[in-house]
Amino acid sequence: MRWASRRGLLELDLFLADFVADEYPRLSPDLKALYRELMSSADQDMFEWLMGRSDPDDTLEPIVSAIREYKRVAPMR
Repeated sequence: MRWASRRGLLELDLFLADFVADEYPRLSPDLKALYRELMSSADQDMFEWLMGRSDPDDTLEPIVSAIREYKRVAPMR
């Protein structure tokens, strides 16, 4: 998932690199599946969701919320 988490936007890389290294291994199988699905989203959409500027559909909301919470608790390094 580390490779899939490398995106075209540096800002997304900053959001996702630490999350996938630190938190992904501890996710439930359902959240891991949602993360894999999230990786197929457009970079700009994903960035808007992670920044809280818009919300994903209900399907992806749990993983987007998990990433947002991770960054709130463990700010970018």
